[in-house]
Amino acid sequence: MDLPLMPKATAVWLIDNTALNFRQIAEFCGLHPLEVQGIADGEVAQGIVGLDPVANNQLTQAEIERCEKAPSATLKLLKTAEKMPTRRKGPRYTPVSRRQDRPDAIAWLLRYHPELSDGQIGKLVGTTKPTISAIRDRTHWNMANIRPVDPVSLGLCKQIDLDEAVKKAARRLELRGEPHPNAPPPVPDLPPDDPV
Repeated sequence: MDLPLMPKATAVWLIDNTALNFRQIAEFCGLHPLEVQGIADGEVAQGIVGLDPVANNQLTQAEIERCEKAPSATLKLLKTAEKMPTRRKGPRYTPVSRRQDRPDAIAWLLRYHPELSDGQIGKLVGTTKPTISAIRDRTHWNMANIRPVDPVSLGLCKQIDLDEAVKKAARRLELRGEPHPNAPPPVPDLPPDDPV
């Protein structure tokens, strides 16, 4: 079921500016009718500013008027409102409190996933290539205090992003014909046993 953006704020606006019943607003916003009644009574969603669904291209005024005339009718979300904007790719913001954890995450990635390129590590952790090469060469200014820690547990990247980067790196190595760095060594061919 498709819901409007910011359903509670939309519900606040619909309660204040339309003659729709609680059931209609609840169905459109994905809320319980009692929650909509609580919003109308001022017990729920205090301080939430209403969001105009007509101005945000989620509803038309004609759709609201149609449902006001027929209490059993249901509001329909506009098709253009269903498309959520996607986050553009680019540098990821890392909170100041987690920035000191980056070298630990880089050390972990270099140790347990050497197949990852510097660019992939930079995107996962949000760091620069000189920092990665300094940790790899053990010339980083704080090398004595760096301990490898999983970047997912530090909250610097998501497990899905890490798995995707590892798969991409493995495919790249496979296409180049290079062995995987973590793969076990090949078993040598032994001569057949001679029966004596």
